[in-house]
Amino acid sequence: MTDDLIHGIDARGVATVTLNRPQIHNAFDDALIAELTQVLASYGADPAVRALILTGAGKSFSAGADLGWMKRMAGYSYEENLADAAGLAQLMHTLDRLPKPTIGLINGAAYGGGVGLVACCDIAIASGRASFCLSEVKLGILPAAISPYVVAAIGPRQARRYFQTAEVIPADEARWIGLVHEVVPPDQMEAARDRILAAIFQGAPGAQADSKDLVFTVDRPLTDEVMSETGRRIALRRASEEGREGIGAFLAKREPAWRKDI
Repeated sequence: MTDDLIHGIDARGVATVTLNRPQIHNAFDDALIAELTQVLASYGADPAVRALILTGAGKSFSAGADLGWMKRMAGYSYEENLADAAGLAQLMHTLDRLPKPTIGLINGAAYGGGVGLVACCDIAIASGRASFCLSEVKLGILPAAISPYVVAAIGPRQARRYFQTAEVIPADEARWIGLVHEVVPPDQMEAARDRILAAIFQGAPGAQADSKDLVFTVDRPLTDEVMSETGRRIALRRASEEGREGIGAFLAKREPAWRKDI
């Protein structure tokens, strides 16, 4: 663990991961990408973790790639760049598919790869002072590794604009296009976080993980295979320990075993 990344789990089972390079707006390099990927994967596999918060220290969420890393990449061969890009792609995939509810607290500016991190979170809450920019074309490159997640969040129509213009997107605009779910005043970020966590803690952990995976399964053309798969999944979930407990608790008018107020 380096000082560039602060993380831990509280008594409730909430893991908080904070990008901690405020002096360079929480920009990341290959070393931080590898560390963040490992930390996320570890929390994703930890049964004690009920939810994960991702945020940034200081005034920014993340400026994407740092200048030192970009200078090194400029001298890489095609093969070296390909291997380097694979690390960022793995980070985005790990966060996107983490089997826990993830909340991005976007405390400030998110640029480039930082926008990718936002798009990979299940729930994104932005401070009113946050801003967003897909700035890659200004550097002669493109947002390739983050593109599947950003397009999934904002749709191809909006992506066709912002991938090419590199315009700065204010927080309210980011909400309108679907990049973030909520925009709140800076002093209300913690209250918004706690409100979302309270809702998460009402659900069953296994059902939440399966529901998240279900989104990726059904996000394709409706076919007989998709319909069969959704039927298989609900049958498994109804027969599961959580399913029996949840339905039994509802019928008995009692709280299910996993539910707790925080």
